[in-house]
Amino acid sequence: MRPKHLAIELSKLTPHPQHSANLEQYATEGDLAAFFALAVDQLDSLNDKTIVDIGAGNGILGIGCGILGASNVILIEADDDVAKVAIQNSANVMAKYSVNINTINCMIGVDEPPKEISCDIVIMNPPWGFQNSKADRPLLEYGFELQPKSMYVMHSARATHLEELGKSYGYENEIVFQSNFRLPPKYSHQSRKMGETEVKCWRFHKPGDAQIPDLED
Repeated sequence: MRPKHLAIELSKLTPHPQHSANLEQYATEGDLAAFFALAVDQLDSLNDKTIVDIGAGNGILGIGCGILGASNVILIEADDDVAKVAIQNSANVMAKYSVNINTINCMIGVDEPPKEISCDIVIMNPPWGFQNSKADRPLLEYGFELQPKSMYVMHSARATHLEELGKSYGYENEIVFQSNFRLPPKYSHQSRKMGETEVKCWRFHKPGDAQIPDLED
């Protein structure tokens, strides 16, 4: 599927309500979500894979992977109301595409997350910790604990702690892409204008499974 067509499909989803600044709820736009999902597919092939999307929001990243060929997608979302949006979006997508999507309403770090999940790839755009320090840590740790073949994390380009955390779980990393993340003026601490911040996508992998050539070699 071409990026434009996937972006259009993802833009049809009911958007993230973004009603909690404390939970750092910022919606991922269709273009960026499509770029993310296509990058995962290019490097790890989504065909018939099981994907876990942690902190899934309205499901846009996981659903994008499902549209591209993943057979099973598990969305884990903390907010009750947002999880309902993800469930409805998933139902609409499953009516059109051959993918099974389940949503789990669970606040990782507070609730006990499901442990018996077998998956190929973990994806996430966690809270970056700007409102609450280390808010991303429980989600990242849970992702590594699932022991996926690879884990893709979209995070602030300024983040410096991801590499060491990955190493502590036996994962190496590579940068997949860097882009801009648009921030709609949804919360009182923002101005009335659309903002932007730089993001990077990290791919964490087991030793010897790097997929991006090192240009310094």
